[in-house]
Formats: sequence, structure tokens, C-alpha cells
Amino acid sequence: MEYLDFELPIKDLEEQLQKCQIIGEESEVDVTETCKQIDKKLTEARKEIYGNLTPWQRVQLSRHPNRPYTLDYVRALCEGTFLELHGDRTVGDDKAMIGGLGKIAGQSYMIIGQQKGYNTKTRQYRNFGMANPEGYRKALRLMKMAEKFGIPVLSFIDTPGAYPGIEAEERGQGEAIARNLLEMARLQVPIMVFIIGEGASGGALGIGVGDRVMMLENSWYSVISPESCSSILWRSWEFKEKAAEALKLTAKDMKKMTLIDEIIKEPLGGAHADRDLMFQIIKKKIEKTYEELSALPVKTLIKERMEKYAQMGVYQE
Repeated sequence: MEYLDFELPIKDLEEQLQKCQIIGEESEVDVTETCKQIDKKLTEARKEIYGNLTPWQRVQLSRHPNRPYTLDYVRALCEGTFLELHGDRTVGDDKAMIGGLGKIAGQSYMIIGQQKGYNTKTRQYRNFGMANPEGYRKALRLMKMAEKFGIPVLSFIDTPGAYPGIEAEERGQGEAIARNLLEMARLQVPIMVFIIGEGASGGALGIGVGDRVMMLENSWYSVISPESCSSILWRSWEFKEKAAEALKLTAKDMKKMTLIDEIIKEPLGGAHADRDLMFQIIKKKIEKTYEELSALPVKTLIKERMEKYAQMGVYQE
């Protein structure tokens, strides 16, 4: 188990509790009361720490190495029925963007999402979850296929941004993302979007237009990462905490500004603290949301989707 800086008090108490339990098992000393007291302190510490997280601490939790990634959700939700599809039929197959068909509670879905790696080798293979233009074109190809067969779309967002390399720009990164925005806005099937970790810039928005956009409690959604914002404004990464506060990137901020539709509560300690519970929560949310969206006529679905995005932002004529 890995711990973040602000989680160290929890780590200390967990170690104390473990030692206390070992003493009780290996000796005749009754340590039941002591263990109960430590366990009570541990529960209080968790509630205190996770109930008062700063925006930067939520960013840290969204990047926790044990946090479930897109394929973790896919494997848990689809229960072995996921068929991954590859390629954009133009350039190649982007490993940072996964997509395919899967069944959840008997209903077929076209599932797309960014996938990060679990270690150095797989992170390089997945390009750290940063998709190239062919990744967004693959996503669009699969969404249009879903539209053709009347299959709803599920999108899982978890990316530090679209790949910013020269070769990506040469192949039309901006155009690929813009095309996805246009096509997703008028796609004739329900689209459910879940921001499960990092939601940075156009890299997230490229698969982020939906009828229902939902954020996990400890995820973030912003035009830029706190570190990049800090380096631009202050020429240093030292002000990343201040930048995170100013960017208003948390789920609570996004809901307040009506940029998302719902916040999904995570288990105490984050999605990685109880993966099975997190998967169950997401599964129930998918079932409930699809039931609501499938009852709407196609014209109403598209109209409401477009009106939702047209009303976003503050402007003056």
C-alpha cells in the first residue's frame, strides 16, 4: 500500500494497529481494548483527512498508483464480455485510447477511454494515457459504429492531456479533437461520460461530450494541469497548490459551475481504498442513467444535449 504525504498520519496509526494485533496473537497479553482505541483513532483520522481535502490533495489522489484505470473498470463491469476493437483505419492503433464492445447487466455498450500504465514498461506502451490523433479517430469510428447499431456509448476519462508531440500536431491533433466534439454533440445514441481520474484539457474533452457527465469525488477536470499552470504563471512548479485552488478543478467546483451533471461519491480514502465497492457504485449508476436516457426519443436526446452545452459559460452580448 502506497501513501501520499498527507496520508502519513493514517499510515502511522495503521502500523500501530498492526503491531498491537501481532502482540495479541503472539503473547498472552490482552490488547483488545488498546486495539479498539487505535482503531477508533484511525477511523477519526480518516474522516478528518479525507473530509477536508484541498484541491491539490484531490489531484494527488486522482493520480494514486493504486487507483483503478479504465481497463480495471471494464474488466470488473463487463465480467469477461469485453471485445476490444483496434485501429482508426487511417494511421494505426493508439494504445493510449482503448475501445470496444461490452455487456453490463445484459445491456451492450460501446466503451471507450484513456488507459494509463501500471509500471514503467506499460506506461511507455500506453504513452502515459496521452492519445494521438489516431486515438481520437479510433474513438469516433467506434462511436459511429455504435450509432449505426443503436448501442449506447460509455466514456471513461483519465488523461493528463492529448499527446503534445510534433508528430501528433502534424497528423492533425486539433482537428481530430474538434471533429469528435462536433460528432458527439449530434450522435444519435445515449452517451454517458465518467471522469475517473485526471481530466486535462482537450485530451479529456475529445471524448467528453455526453448526455450525462459524471465525476468521481477525487477526480479533476480542467483546461490545464496545476503544474503546467504554475510553470506558465510563475515560471516554477512550486506554486502548483495555489494553481490548483485557482483553477477550480474539483468535482464540487465543476458541479457548482454546471459543467458536469453529477458527483459520484468514492469509498473513504479514494476509489483505490475499496475497488469492489467503487465498481458496484459505477455499475449501478450506469444502469440507472441508461434507464433514464433510453426512455427519451432520439430528437429529444440530441436537443437536450446541445442545449446543455449551449448554456455553459458566462458571456455578454
